[in-house]
Amino acid sequence: MFLAAPAVLAARPARVAPPAPYGAIPSSRQLAWHELETTAFLHFTVNTFTDKEWGYGDEDPNLFQPAAFDADAIVSALAAAGMRGAILTCKHHDGFCLWPTKTTEHSLRASSWRGGKGDVVRDIAEAARRHKLKFGVYLSPWDRNNAHYGTPQYIAVYRQQLTELLTGYGPVFEVWHDGANGGDGFYGGAREKRLIDKRTYYGWPKTWELVRTLQPEAVIFSDVGPDIRWVGNEQGIAGDPCWAAYDPVGAGGGAASPGDVRESESPAGHRHGSRWLPAECDVSIRPGWFWHERENARVKTAAQLADLYYQSVGRGANLLLNVPPNRDGLLSAEDRASLESFGEYRRATFGKDLAAQAHAAASHMRGNDPAYGAEHLVDGRSGTYWAVDDGVLAADATLDFGRAVTFSVIRLREAIRFGQRIDRVAVDRWSAGSWTPLAAVTGIGARRLIRLERPVTAERLRLRVTAASASPALREFAVFAEPGDAR
Repeated sequence: MFLAAPAVLAARPARVAPPAPYGAIPSSRQLAWHELETTAFLHFTVNTFTDKEWGYGDEDPNLFQPAAFDADAIVSALAAAGMRGAILTCKHHDGFCLWPTKTTEHSLRASSWRGGKGDVVRDIAEAARRHKLKFGVYLSPWDRNNAHYGTPQYIAVYRQQLTELLTGYGPVFEVWHDGANGGDGFYGGAREKRLIDKRTYYGWPKTWELVRTLQPEAVIFSDVGPDIRWVGNEQGIAGDPCWAAYDPVGAGGGAASPGDVRESESPAGHRHGSRWLPAECDVSIRPGWFWHERENARVKTAAQLADLYYQSVGRGANLLLNVPPNRDGLLSAEDRASLESFGEYRRATFGKDLAAQAHAAASHMRGNDPAYGAEHLVDGRSGTYWAVDDGVLAADATLDFGRAVTFSVIRLREAIRFGQRIDRVAVDRWSAGSWTPLAAVTGIGARRLIRLERPVTAERLRLRVTAASASPALREFAVFAEPGDAR
């Protein structure tokens, strides 16, 4: 028997206590990060002008000459695609700093561009704020230019660079640590190979403590977090399922560290891991991470970007899409066109939830308290949710549209502040007087997008929680039509 959902959608004070959290739970900074869904990478440095992916560290700072650099033009194109943040490669492995740092001459301070007073970090950070995007920083731990790399003195330099970035450019939402560490380099003219113990050399706990002190709301990314994990590939694809919990292990089975992790376990995570460590899926819109003219004809199409969106964001991860500026200091026309079309697709698809006016009902309601009623699945609010009594691990919710609705995408979201509680769900549609199976997936978490192979028309849908590790708490059951779906 289904319990009818009350018609009033105003938030009610709960008479019954909410469910106790299950397993690993996200921090407030992680909850805010989950809401971003898609962010952009901006790989930009002297490599853009030398046509390399990894600079050696011996580049002349005067090579950096983006004559038409326009941060607003770059960021506005990202915003049009639906990006909610931008992370700039403030320093890549070559050691060249895109701000006038006090720590090295291998920076814009020594470049003739803008008379040595240029500051790409500031320009991008301010443009991001104007266009309402979050701003993040990538600071490579490896520095192929610095003469002190491999010694304790370099760690002090690295932390000073991080301090400059985290104190001089406003709020930072993410700090990105690459896993590439040590090898051949210029190293102040030594021109030699330097290897370090990646597990201990950088003193990561102290560095992360510095980030917490200077930017307490910033999430920290690396192979092992501590807030966001690498998905284990550079194709932008999460595992299916992709559990938010994860206990990283080193490649050799010992303790893990940035650059030393068992990558095969990163895409899926661990169902009952002890740490909330969700995946970020990094991928470039081009074959390479930096701009190369020869790749202008190989820019990913809007359809390819949409596929990546469903395979990353649609599996509970976030998508970090790299869009590298060219030698003019702009995004190339090919990249902009793809971003614009991708943004149009997202707005056309997700701009209207077809379930927003549906009548929601459920087989269970926590404590028979309307504060946990099924109507919260369709009220469009992030803070409300449908929940059931403790010990109830299988439950159903239905949507009655009151008319025939054609759709091809279903979006589900758990109330993840209580942990990832649901293991498997199935969706059925009412057809010819009975329920017909439509889809089944493993794992929901922050977000699960079910993209059907073809549009489906139905007057009613049913969601069945078929397996759960704790009583379900679900905040959304939404339905969307892609452009071209028959209406």
